[in-house]
Amino acid sequence: QVQLVESGGGLVQPGGSLRLSCAASGFTLDSYAIGWFRQAPGKEREGVSCIKRTVGLTYYSDSVKGRFTVSRDNAGNTVYLQMNSLSPEDTAVYYCATVLGPYCSTLLPTQGVRYWGQGTQVTVSS
Repeated sequence: QVQLVESGGGLVQPGGSLRLSCAASGFTLDSYAIGWFRQAPGKEREGVSCIKRTVGLTYYSDSVKGRFTVSRDNAGNTVYLQMNSLSPEDTAVYYCATVLGPYCSTLLPTQGVRYWGQGTQVTVSS
């Protein structure tokens, strides 16, 4: 059974950092690009970052570029999202998902996405 499980969310003050993890089971993570998406209350789901399979090419939305870093540990079957300089605008439920390679750069949650995790809440507030 294919499963993605996110962890690492929580409450953090503005300017703080969090590292999200996306652990895969039922398949090997290096079979797919992995995307990170988020959805804030009342807003549509948006793409945050994506990392391709073995070459490690990465993509970021303009809103997180320079603050977030995506990485993958294929041996550990886990993808990470390091989030620094967090602001209240980053508050959302964060999801990881498998993405078909050609769609990784689009960061669109409706293209090439097959499996989703259940999400982890990130709240940035003082």
